[in-house]
Amino acid sequence: MEPLKNWAINNFSFTSQFYEGKTGFIVQLLLVILTFISYVLIRKIKDNGSIKEEYQDPNKVWQMKLYNNPVVKKIVDLFIPKKKTKEYRKETELLKDAASKQRMETFYVNRICACILTFVISLFFFGQIHRVSIEYIYENEKADYNMLGEMSEEETQKAKEQLEKDNYFLDKYRYKKVTDEQLKLDIKNSVQYSDLTETELEEATQRISNKLKVVNKEYLSWLEWLLAIAFAVAGYYVPKWMLMFQKIMRKLEMENEVMQFQTIILMLMKIERVNVEMILEWLERYSNIFREPISKCVNNYESGAWEALEEMKTEINFPQMVQIIEGLQSAVEKIPIRDAFDELDNEREYYQAKRKESNERLISRKGLIGKVIGFAPMIALFVGYLIVPLVLIGFTSMTQTFSTVQTSL
Repeated sequence: MEPLKNWAINNFSFTSQFYEGKTGFIVQLLLVILTFISYVLIRKIKDNGSIKEEYQDPNKVWQMKLYNNPVVKKIVDLFIPKKKTKEYRKETELLKDAASKQRMETFYVNRICACILTFVISLFFFGQIHRVSIEYIYENEKADYNMLGEMSEEETQKAKEQLEKDNYFLDKYRYKKVTDEQLKLDIKNSVQYSDLTETELEEATQRISNKLKVVNKEYLSWLEWLLAIAFAVAGYYVPKWMLMFQKIMRKLEMENEVMQFQTIILMLMKIERVNVEMILEWLERYSNIFREPISKCVNNYESGAWEALEEMKTEINFPQMVQIIEGLQSAVEKIPIRDAFDELDNEREYYQAKRKESNERLISRKGLIGKVIGFAPMIALFVGYLIVPLVLIGFTSMTQTFSTVQTSL
């Protein structure tokens, strides 16, 4: 952003009002937020469905340590939906579909912390916006603007002297009520502006009065408190939205992984003495998205094959994977594995073509989503931070110049 800002100011000095003022700071802030959001979403697409090898006890994370505090626990429990309610089932399904290892308690601790943090950060940045606006009034020395190029040394020196004089009255009447008549009389009797003509006195009074109005309005208003609350509410829902996005991305990968399982089963079912447990072990070895439920099923297999498969089926909501589990259940006691997956063998060519088409579609969709998210900050930078300000401010400056010329004529 800085190179674009410096280029614009050096070539079109009238744009300094935008880039060095409050509006430019707000646009910079929005660009940084957009870039951060794009980075997080791109990482979600890249790491979609990935399983972390290291295990972390969900009871020892900082969220649970915070939740175990009696006061915090009472507050968080007010937000967690009651068990066996529709809302609780929805939240549980979302955590399951997104393959999140969070507990319901840690999930809501994250949401409440995000809400509070967003509120505090919003107020901080509102304060920074006001600070930038006030500093611009106190430090801006470019009183006159050229359409192209910089101010001359003589103009710059004159503007600095005028700025120092104006700042004296800004400090004197800041956050105080003063009428234009009182301000004019004080300016007229001051040492700084003792040699002004009547016209110059009117211009100085109007200029300082306008600056005072801007400076005196730069404080946290009720609207900004309301916006901070609105941003905090949005921050409360951000962890949930991220899980929903992760759920959508995982669904794109699930079909590909299930087709990989079908290929493995097609190979293993031809081998004599192969059993369901061996198939599960091979599926676990090459699994990614479904690794956790498959690993759990393998561990519980000895205590009851049918029950272990049934438990895995309840943990998985993807229909094609459920069909594989039901085939494995049929092969546990009732029929041979070859007969349980006879449909896969008969329609092998169809499944191969389907998997090829599915892979191409998956790559295309993820590529399109990635391009849109990845290029969003760059497009916003050039369009929102360079082109639009140049056009709007240039058009406004030309309009003011023409109005001044017509008035003088």
